[in-house]
Amino acid sequence: MNDSIAAVIEPIVRELGFDVEAIEVRGSGNHRVLLVAIDSDAGVGIDEITSVTRALAPVLDETDAMGQERYTLEVTTRGIDRPLTELRHWRRNHGRVVAVELTDTERFEARIGSSDGEGVDLEIRGEAIRFPFADIANAVIQVELNRKDV
Repeated sequence: MNDSIAAVIEPIVRELGFDVEAIEVRGSGNHRVLLVAIDSDAGVGIDEITSVTRALAPVLDETDAMGQERYTLEVTTRGIDRPLTELRHWRRNHGRVVAVELTDTERFEARIGSSDGEGVDLEIRGEAIRFPFADIANAVIQVELNRKDV
């Protein structure tokens, strides 16, 4: 992530009440895309994406943070397939099913319970088990079409 781009984007997004989850520049020349992924405790819909896009576009153009080359600005949500890497990700997904890989390579699915700065309670077959974040190598939300016990 380019620090000068982040320095422009992050304060604006925070002021609008969102977290910046990712900033990526893809492509090259006249085919560059600036991707800004946002999230919030209240969720992000099309109206919020539109507001952030409208706030960022003129400022990015004024500051020349993207240089002189043309680019396309895409504001999006962080997506369901992104790993849970921050405490806020766990809290925002409370009650959802997650695929977990522990640092010892054990893999399982569980329902997310309460979480704090140290770890998360994961419900496995009706039992809440505490896992320190340090023991979790990877965790990704699973799409649930019908609520099921894990």
